[in-house]
Amino acid sequence: MFNIEIDGRNVQAGDGETILAVCKREGIKIPTLCFIEGLTPSGACRMCIVEVEGFPGLIPSCSYPVKEGMKIKTSTPKILNARRTIVELLLSDHPDDCLYCLRNGQCELQKLARDMDVKRLSYSKVKTKRPSDVSSPSIVRNPEKCILCGKCVRVCEEIQGVSAIDFIGRGCKAFVGTAFDSGLNVSTCINCGQCILVCPTGALTERSYVDEVAATLADPDKFVVVQHAPAVSVTLAEEFGVKPGKDVDGQMVAALRRLGFKRVFDTSFTADLTIMEEGSELVHRIKTGGKLPMITSCSPGWIKFVEQFYPDLLENVSTCKSPQQMLGALIKSFFAKREGLDPSKIVSVSVMPCTAKKFECQRPEMAVDYVPDVDYVLTTRELAQLFRRYGLELGAMTPDTADTPFGERTSAGKIFGATGGVMEAAVRSAYFLLTGQEYPEEKIPAVRGLKGHKEVKLKIGDLEVGAAVVSGLGNARKLLDEIRAGRKDIHFIEVMTCPGGCINGGGQPIGADTEAIKARLQALYQIDRDDSVRVSHKNESVTRLYKEFLGEPLGKVSHHLLHTHYKKREIKV
Repeated sequence: MFNIEIDGRNVQAGDGETILAVCKREGIKIPTLCFIEGLTPSGACRMCIVEVEGFPGLIPSCSYPVKEGMKIKTSTPKILNARRTIVELLLSDHPDDCLYCLRNGQCELQKLARDMDVKRLSYSKVKTKRPSDVSSPSIVRNPEKCILCGKCVRVCEEIQGVSAIDFIGRGCKAFVGTAFDSGLNVSTCINCGQCILVCPTGALTERSYVDEVAATLADPDKFVVVQHAPAVSVTLAEEFGVKPGKDVDGQMVAALRRLGFKRVFDTSFTADLTIMEEGSELVHRIKTGGKLPMITSCSPGWIKFVEQFYPDLLENVSTCKSPQQMLGALIKSFFAKREGLDPSKIVSVSVMPCTAKKFECQRPEMAVDYVPDVDYVLTTRELAQLFRRYGLELGAMTPDTADTPFGERTSAGKIFGATGGVMEAAVRSAYFLLTGQEYPEEKIPAVRGLKGHKEVKLKIGDLEVGAAVVSGLGNARKLLDEIRAGRKDIHFIEVMTCPGGCINGGGQPIGADTEAIKARLQALYQIDRDDSVRVSHKNESVTRLYKEFLGEPLGKVSHHLLHTHYKKREIKV
């Protein structure tokens, strides 16, 4: 460590640290537009400029390393004027629709304009005209709002390993687009929505189905039901200003019922059901010499990724549908028959932390007898918007519970929302299915936490099972390349599209930092720690469903409703 001076104050810094990192640690706020924690700084936006004694000009603090004896100024008139000029130039080529932009109040450019006290522009408005891309069922691109920060490009390439978008053109004619400037729907985009989370403006948003859901709720001829994913209850409160990590499951259920949904179901129920099917499939593959390693199929962004880039490994992917689609299929079959309802009159809505779920529900494979399992998918953000539209105060709701027959869950189903959660839940039940005994440990620390790649060797009876957990498809790509190269010591792989899992999905509240994601993760672990039933095979409602309707895991009925197939997907590159 050595000493440097920042704004007249002596502070300590270490080798390899950037000026921005030291300032952040010392509580000195420097604005940024292009910086992404954990990635090599690009220095593209120049908002983080500072003055360093002895340097002729302003330098970007995000990319410049500190040196012993440095004297740094972070807010001189010269710096503030330069930052303000950058903001004014960006605003001169930006639409003036802030009042009805989806990112109003959460737009970083809007906030910077306020912080820089920009009240009028010094430059004439010359807007770049480009059409919006509404081809995707999950994501809407509005190039006119793009400020060319490059965050979406970098997340797509460096974190997700997809590279669906990139810079096209040069200079003032540059823009972000897909291969051949086609629509997102025919690109390699996997619909994960991580680009939305990092976009500082409204250039990237989810495809909203709030109006469609509101219309069905008002239709007396429709029987509208809703399911909510495990990760939603521990993130929704953030949309209403509550500190991250607060579980509002009961209040959310009450608010959904107040909206007019005829039934409110918990997707954690079919997470337990997924474990019974997927665990049985894993046991069957191990006992019969089936294709290994078996890879989970819960995450639709991952499924499109493997269809595009690793079609030779599709046989390794579990045939199970995701919990969302399983519940959708059961609602329009078992539930419809039990309640005497016409499946065509049922509108099945799901609330997910994931933008890719919007794509998944429209896949042709996800329709039993041409009836779609799920009709509409809302993100966590859209649900919050729906609550605000109808004037529902989440904190004022008296907690309620989900409806039978799909309301009972175990904590094994609930931890599906975290990276490693599917693996841990699966091991707990696979151990029972193979040995007839309960898994002896309360938790599996090796698969917990936010690390992008985790591995563990587990002793299950006489078998030693190699398990791997990856989140973020860049990490998945590295592991799959090892499998392609002949690695044989892994038997089961959990893949989650988004870094950290569903708690950091593309449909979650905007602006969450690492600490917020950790708080969400701990909230799920707290639920697991406090729950009385922590294994999927002890969910009594799941047991009853098999007895009354499905028969047995991997049986004829469950295969028809709960399993599917995937095939190679042609893409433009």
